[in-house]
Amino acid sequence: MLTTRLCLIRHGETSWNAEKRLQGHTDIPLNSRGALQARQMAQALKDINLTFDVLYTSDLKRAADTANAVVELFGVDAQVDSTLRERHFGALQGLSISEAPLQRPDIWQAHIARDLEHELAGGESIQQFALRVQSALDKIQVRHAGKTILIVSHGGTLDMMYRIASKQALNAERVASVPNASLNWITHSELNGWSVEQWADTRHLEGPALENIDL
Repeated sequence: MLTTRLCLIRHGETSWNAEKRLQGHTDIPLNSRGALQARQMAQALKDINLTFDVLYTSDLKRAADTANAVVELFGVDAQVDSTLRERHFGALQGLSISEAPLQRPDIWQAHIARDLEHELAGGESIQQFALRVQSALDKIQVRHAGKTILIVSHGGTLDMMYRIASKQALNAERVASVPNASLNWITHSELNGWSVEQWADTRHLEGPALENIDL
């Protein structure tokens, strides 16, 4: 029976993470702390002598630069996949979590209430986002069945993967944090489908990592 293992990695910290500002598809680079976190994450994988078959990354700079720490240390190539992007937060992009309720109260309320169909005025609904992530995950699994795969992506995207693997409802309150540069493992078997193996491992980081997955 084939078992596929996926190590899901959230990108390192950005200045907008530190400001609690919603990024979505806005292409914000890592800050200096985030660049350090990326190197610490890559070294942690090296220290456990991890053998993996393929590395995927979102095309957004904060993820691609995090993946590049693995590229440089392991001497591998990264496959860039735009379907691994964060959710598009529409009119909320660029606003901090303190600004959004004041400037776009109706849209913010739909966002925090997890309205599955609301597109946040030009963004993606949760339902649309879930279909995108499910499709990306399934395609990667089928393409590399029985292999070990690294995916560098975003907090919201990894939260959606957690929901898929744990069979958590899309409208349920979040139960799992996704810290910057954390290591998160899910598996897929022919018999049982997706399951969560280990989540939110940040032992390799110096100091706490930001956990807000709405950014």
